[in-house]
Amino acid sequence: MVEAPDDLDRLFAALANRHRREMVRLLSLQPYSISRLAGLRGLSLPAMNKHVGVLEAAGLVRRRKLGRTTFLAFDRTAMRSLQSWLGEFHAYWGTEKETLDNYEPFLASEPSTGRERS
Repeated sequence: MVEAPDDLDRLFAALANRHRREMVRLLSLQPYSISRLAGLRGLSLPAMNKHVGVLEAAGLVRRRKLGRTTFLAFDRTAMRSLQSWLGEFHAYWGTEKETLDNYEPFLASEPSTGRERS
């Protein structure tokens, strides 16, 4: 579960890479072996293992070894936590005009310091 700021940082860092986002998408549909996933993404096994390590550290995937094959499965817990974190801002979201319209009264209530805010 993503609760600490460091956990959230790891999650965003993991999802910042297009290969890892696609891996998460594929794994959300079904588990894959690491070698099959590497083939689908056109990556070498060493490169794939580095991506898997980042995804594991972020709590997005789990490894399971069956015989000589290592399988990956998507762990939805981290994404649920991310969704919950993003949901905290939902009340503030709207169009840009709505956001500015809501901010205007706040600015009017602030005591003037003589400096322009940016």
